[in-house]
Amino acid sequence: MNLPPTLRAATRRSPLALWQAEHVAALLRQAHPGLAVELVGVDTEGDQRLDVAISAIGGKGVFAKEVQQAVLDGRADFAVHSAKDLPAVTVDGLVLASVPERGDVHDALVGTTLDGLAPGATVATGSQRRRAQLTRLRPDLRFVELRGNMATRLGKVPDGGAIVVAAVALERLGLSDRVAQVLSVDQMVPQVGQGALGIECRADDTGTERLLRAIEHPASRHRVDAERAFLVELGGDCDLPAGAHAHLPGVQDEGVLVVDGFLADSGEAGAVAVHHRASGDDPRALGTAVARHLRAALAERVGLR
Repeated sequence: MNLPPTLRAATRRSPLALWQAEHVAALLRQAHPGLAVELVGVDTEGDQRLDVAISAIGGKGVFAKEVQQAVLDGRADFAVHSAKDLPAVTVDGLVLASVPERGDVHDALVGTTLDGLAPGATVATGSQRRRAQLTRLRPDLRFVELRGNMATRLGKVPDGGAIVVAAVALERLGLSDRVAQVLSVDQMVPQVGQGALGIECRADDTGTERLLRAIEHPASRHRVDAERAFLVELGGDCDLPAGAHAHLPGVQDEGVLVVDGFLADSGEAGAVAVHHRASGDDPRALGTAVARHLRAALAERVGLR
């Protein structure tokens, strides 16, 4: 295969995003010896406007749209995203070309454990999904907003309280020692795509797509496809109190997928919430079915309240 002189990778400039882009570059160099990869740093609206909640400035797209635009207008050949930051529907002109092997999907508490939180303790998180599930476990907790890169977040642990972050982010930044507790999927269903990377390129750039396909991890792709189909069906964004976790229980990462889904009507105390688990061998059909079941179940529960 003839290699281009250089592939340009668009990425956010945060330390975590740069780690992820360098990781993808290393995977590409390993798959295609001699390939040069150059990082193209992009400032996003989500990184610049730290004074307001993500939902107030556009939800998921605030961390992706400028990075995607760099690919669409030719400043970069592909983009590296945290899969959880990608809008549920891929934008026109791009294709989700590759999902490398997924990392840890779990949420983690920094500060103290769930049981160690005093009655009425403060937990910092901007996620409605996290608030809704923590409220079910500990209705006494109070919540405050949390924004910024990881260093900023770690500096905002409330006195006697905790912050909630993705465990994989701390691991990738060499900060796993800050984890007080990793929450199980039974305690907190993760965000769609959490722990995974999504790599996009232009839909008409078949040469770059072919190079990116070489670092795809099929089992991780199946899991992410199921979760993204779940979110597409809900018409959701990162502000929606919803989560989905797809896994392959087979030891060889083969066979039937299992999806756990969560949906609530809000992230506040007294919210109505529902869970559902289903299995199947078609990722998109399975994710869609779980979302439909939850939406119907939630509507019924809310109607009976």
